[in-house]
Amino acid sequence: MRREEILAAAEAEVTKRGFARTRVADVADALGVSTALVFYHFGTKEKLFADALEHAVQRDLERLDAAVAKASDPVDGVRRILALYSPQGNAHGWTVWVDAWAESLREPEMREMSRRLDVRWKDVLADQIVRGNAEGLFECADPEGAAWRLSALLDGLAVQVMVHRSITKKQLALWVRAAAAHELGVEVSVLS
Repeated sequence: MRREEILAAAEAEVTKRGFARTRVADVADALGVSTALVFYHFGTKEKLFADALEHAVQRDLERLDAAVAKASDPVDGVRRILALYSPQGNAHGWTVWVDAWAESLREPEMREMSRRLDVRWKDVLADQIVRGNAEGLFECADPEGAAWRLSALLDGLAVQVMVHRSITKKQLALWVRAAAAHELGVEVSVLS
């Protein structure tokens, strides 16, 4: 049994049940193996779940890197990042993220993994803003702060879409584009 197979099973079980309700035995049962084998590879439930979060998010990070690589310029890069960051389809990735935030309040290993992955998104967005400033496409005095503020807005609105269902994905997209335009010193139409 490979570590990758265990992570995929853990991700699937956590997506169904959530971190708090998933047991190592659930992951082992899904694979038809013993819990001892799972513990052999990961040592603790906390390590298994932190690595499962990383496994789940890794595909999103690969899509992020690919989207930015395809961008024609920093404006297009920001457009692509904002679209990827927003909940899409059935939004399993967002389900795992929201659940991981709750788990991070109590579990230091999950907190560290969540923070590291979260910062990666912000760094990529900040880099596009810095590049846009350098090319004269943006007028943003604080690229890092803008990336953090936009990410926080997206996180909060994603919770409203995914958890509370208070707003639509379309509203989220409109509000985020307006905030991004303000942060970057451009017209909203530039980011549409």
